[in-house]
Amino acid sequence: MDKAVDSGTTTLERDVPATLVPLGTAGTLLKGTEVRITQRLGSHVTVVSGGGMYRIDGRYADALGLDGAQQREVPAPKTREEAENAVLEQLATCYDPEIPINIVELGLIYRLAVRPANPGGASWTVDIDMTLTAPGCGMGSILTEEVYDKIMRIAGIDQVNVELVWDPPWSLERMSEAARLQAGLW
Repeated sequence: MDKAVDSGTTTLERDVPATLVPLGTAGTLLKGTEVRITQRLGSHVTVVSGGGMYRIDGRYADALGLDGAQQREVPAPKTREEAENAVLEQLATCYDPEIPINIVELGLIYRLAVRPANPGGASWTVDIDMTLTAPGCGMGSILTEEVYDKIMRIAGIDQVNVELVWDPPWSLERMSEAARLQAGLW
């Protein structure tokens, strides 16, 4: 289920780990807490409760009365082009927790390089430079970890290097035309 939602309120059926957005502080939302689901995109759910916004891993979606997130395994690419396409598809399942647009369309991926991990070319190394919409955002390590995890699900990817960079600074001009339309900026 990939969609932006505003589902009204629901009550947590059990304690769940949650990350405070945009600070990136890990914590727990307790059983019985009322939350409002604002988006469910990729493998995470964003909720609002008590004036705070939280990101919950889709593995805990059942505590919200939702189906759990499916871990998507991707078959092994045979060519560099197939590997790049598989990586881009996985990156497009990573969303900014505050903006219902994936990180590729937001223009947060500055560099993507795929190269053979060995001379036979049966496995791949992926290098990514990415940024955030704001340098002070505490979600950097969380998003880079998500990127790493999702790319490692691609069979044949042996190594992933994700670097958070700030030069050049991100701006609205980096967003795709589709993302600008979706955000009402066009």
